[in-house]
Amino acid sequence: MMRKVVRTSKFRHVYGQPLKADQCYDDIRVSQNTWDSNFCSVNPKFLAIIVEAGGGGAFMVLPLSKCGRIDKSTPLVCGHTAVVLDIEWCPHNDHIIASGSEDCSVMIWEIPEGGLTTSLTEPLVSLEGHTKRVGIVSWHPTASNVLLSAGGDNVIIIWNVSTAERAVVIDTLHPDMIYSVAWNQDGSRLVTTCKDKKLRVIEPRKQTLILEKEKPHEGTRPVRAIFMTDGKILTTGFGRMTERQVALWDPKSMDNPMSMQEIDVSSGVLIPFYDQDTGVVYLCGKGDSSIRYYEVTDEAPYVHFLSMFSSKDSQRGLCYMPKRGLDVMKCEIARFYKLHERKCEPIVMTVPRKSDLFQEDLFPDTAGPDPALDAEEWLSGKDASPIYISLKNGGTCPSKAKPLQICRKVLDVKSSSHRGSDSSAATVDVTEVIESLRADIEKLKATVEKQGERIAQLEGKE
Repeated sequence: MMRKVVRTSKFRHVYGQPLKADQCYDDIRVSQNTWDSNFCSVNPKFLAIIVEAGGGGAFMVLPLSKCGRIDKSTPLVCGHTAVVLDIEWCPHNDHIIASGSEDCSVMIWEIPEGGLTTSLTEPLVSLEGHTKRVGIVSWHPTASNVLLSAGGDNVIIIWNVSTAERAVVIDTLHPDMIYSVAWNQDGSRLVTTCKDKKLRVIEPRKQTLILEKEKPHEGTRPVRAIFMTDGKILTTGFGRMTERQVALWDPKSMDNPMSMQEIDVSSGVLIPFYDQDTGVVYLCGKGDSSIRYYEVTDEAPYVHFLSMFSSKDSQRGLCYMPKRGLDVMKCEIARFYKLHERKCEPIVMTVPRKSDLFQEDLFPDTAGPDPALDAEEWLSGKDASPIYISLKNGGTCPSKAKPLQICRKVLDVKSSSHRGSDSSAATVDVTEVIESLRADIEKLKATVEKQGERIAQLEGKE
């Protein structure tokens, strides 16, 4: 008998482990909405969870250290007038989070150091432009102050948050509901999936269609798509018999997939989470009780199954910790936060190694918190790769980011010197505002004088 050759990989023995009960977040009224969103978002400082709330939409923001039973009187972020559908932390400022809601608005919130002490009802910025519910919000990966939103009106809007303006409106490319939108690594392209069963790659600033693929999966259920680091596209969807599938596509030749694998038969949409540094993809379905993980390589069949984490409880939603928030000295390569009916459970993915030294092969440099561009540079046509940092010292690095300016309110994006716990308003640069007002007054005076001269001339002619 010929022995089957097992493919070697440093991630082949990765195992998932839920944290102990005292490290979970209990007694949380997780949203019962049926929207295909993650319902939670996490960064190295805070965990945000969309919750059930009377009188409108709300989400909860907890410092990561605040484990255990969550008090019913815990403050909420509750400025939306309808259910919150999606939330996402800004990758360049751990205190800024965006939310999209059924009330057709997108709101930007600032969370004070240490978390909320009172409920937050006034957003930093409210972005109005959609005519139907906003189900997707996504920050640009390398440019500061650039946020994407997609709504039930089949429109994608890219906002310049610093001016609260619609910088790009993509309203002619999608004839039906948008299922997913994802940026590529430097934010120069978008990949979208739509109810019309087409996958599209878009140049967002020119609002042009680069390529279109009819039926990447044969089934009628929603498809999800994300970019790989090398520009290839990974999709999850359904076959004709409702079997769930994962596929890898080369944008240069979209006739046939590089790889198409059947996973199982289930109704839950598979949400992909991608580690750009290592090429590992995690597939998680809402209503599932498992997380499957694969390694994407240049060797056929390109998408290699590694293993699966299973538990007895199904998940209502999941979010994925950025690499700079992981415990690298314990060889933790990923951490998920899994939502149950009434709690959130962290799940740690670990590579079993005996050495206590930093494992450079497991933790290459990763994208840091500093933006490579500002909104104006990106909108003018510039592109830039992420600014990478080493995880050898736990991902800590001095921030080089410029102050994040939003509608005359200046936020300090430096992680080491964030403003205090006053959540009512951002720190205001008084001198700058006064100088701006003086300049406006001088302009008004000059205009009035010119108008006076013009009136005098007209009266003299009469």
